[in-house]
Amino acid sequence: MTSQTTVSAPGPGDKAPAAPSDPTPSTGLRGHPWFTLITVAVGVMMVALDGTIVAIANPAIQKDLGASFADVQWITNGYFLALAVSLITAGKLGDRFGHRQTFLIGVTGFALASGAIGLSHSIAFVVTFRVLQGLFGALLMPAALGLLRATFPAEKLNMAIGLWGMVIGASTAGGPILGGVLVEHVNWQSVFFINVPVGAIALILGLLILRDHRAENAPRSFDILGIGLLSGAMFCLVWALIKAPAWGWGSGTTWTFLAVSVVGFASFAFWEQRVAEPLIPLGLFRSVALSAGVVLMVLMAIAFMGGLFFVTFYLQNVHGMSPIDAGLHLLPLTGMMIVGSPLAGAAITKLGPRIPLAGGMAATAIAMFGMSTLDSNTGSAVMSIWFALLGLGLAPVMVGATEVIVGNAPMELSGVAGGLQQAAMQIGGSLGTAVLGAVMASRVDSDLAGNWADAGLPKLTQPQLDAAAEAVQVGVAPVAPHTPEAIAAKITQVAHDTFISGMSLACLVAAGVAVVAVFVAFLTKRGENAEAGAGAAHI
Repeated sequence: MTSQTTVSAPGPGDKAPAAPSDPTPSTGLRGHPWFTLITVAVGVMMVALDGTIVAIANPAIQKDLGASFADVQWITNGYFLALAVSLITAGKLGDRFGHRQTFLIGVTGFALASGAIGLSHSIAFVVTFRVLQGLFGALLMPAALGLLRATFPAEKLNMAIGLWGMVIGASTAGGPILGGVLVEHVNWQSVFFINVPVGAIALILGLLILRDHRAENAPRSFDILGIGLLSGAMFCLVWALIKAPAWGWGSGTTWTFLAVSVVGFASFAFWEQRVAEPLIPLGLFRSVALSAGVVLMVLMAIAFMGGLFFVTFYLQNVHGMSPIDAGLHLLPLTGMMIVGSPLAGAAITKLGPRIPLAGGMAATAIAMFGMSTLDSNTGSAVMSIWFALLGLGLAPVMVGATEVIVGNAPMELSGVAGGLQQAAMQIGGSLGTAVLGAVMASRVDSDLAGNWADAGLPKLTQPQLDAAAEAVQVGVAPVAPHTPEAIAAKITQVAHDTFISGMSLACLVAAGVAVVAVFVAFLTKRGENAEAGAGAAHI
């Protein structure tokens, strides 16, 4: 997303910024700013929606395809990881070949990959096409923002980006509700099939409305080695976190993958300082505020995405709710994110980012602590309080990220910073699912055998115990067919108690992450470039 069509008033002795390649004012449908916003919003909505809509479908997918706990994690992790690793590279592709072209390719590929998932009959194909979804989604996200930057004049760009951010927030928050409706009344495949007509609409609108904008100083080379190093380092890190419960945290295999990840990140940093056109210019991180903004996005996503992953299993498998009921129980979370976003925007404009961001992460920490107290008898009213507080806490971070990260970047690197902001959120979501999943698996492995014995249930062999633990990690009671009712009730109680113990620990870890984020938020500040904008057209 390294669009260089941004302009600002030149100072004394400064050269005038390069003009966009097609600054002719748009008076018709083609290139009209507000129609452009609607078009890119439809495409971006698919990508943001799929970040959370699948969470509500995970139990149905796991049951229908006989997937393991790690497989279900990879439905989420594969998507987030592919999206995160590809975002900045995709932005550079847009700068070189045009954001219109990359947006249209992204829309088409995302819709086709979604349809392929719905037609899949094995977990391997689901994960494979989820990765492809992430890759095509990465083309969409930076291209959408690049088109807005090139289309809107400076004085209206912030409004456009705000509305664009609202679409992302509303789509992210509304995913569980829409997913619940589709899973319960249709099937889990419909969660993916719905992207096909939406993608077709975005494609038609894009062909009719979007105007191609090219940066004059577009990149002429790609940091292939940097892409490979970052991708390999990220893969080794997340793979080690997911497989550690099976391998053991003291296993040489686990620590080998972690060590390779560290070496990969170090090599990436070393290479980025020497390549002519780096994937991520490390000079960006000389800004303490920008670096704090990136870290804040990662920490927020770890707490939010990681926590949401287990809440869906808690509502459906422990409380026995239908998918739509589970989605409705998350309505306080989604509603407060939508309502809180404009309020957070106003507060950030008036007070600057520090207080709203720190307050938001403090509310998130309190909400995650409250969620750690949930049990199998917790009522809907208590759940709603913690879910609503979580949504209210997340809103300022969602809204303030653009100002903190992009606003503190040099103007010529504002596109890269925008891609970095999105990548940070995706990486955090992937790490959150992996880290909290590892915490859950570790607690279940350590507690299940003792809880089983304390309930007076027949002793299990090690293979039986391993199979039971895998079921309990998603809140399912491992009750065999024809088990007497009294024994089945005991097994169910043990399974739910053990799952809740693991979820409580995971929520406490998420709360600790949010507390760290509170202190990080105090390092942020309003950027010198926060008010700058760009436009290739005048409204």
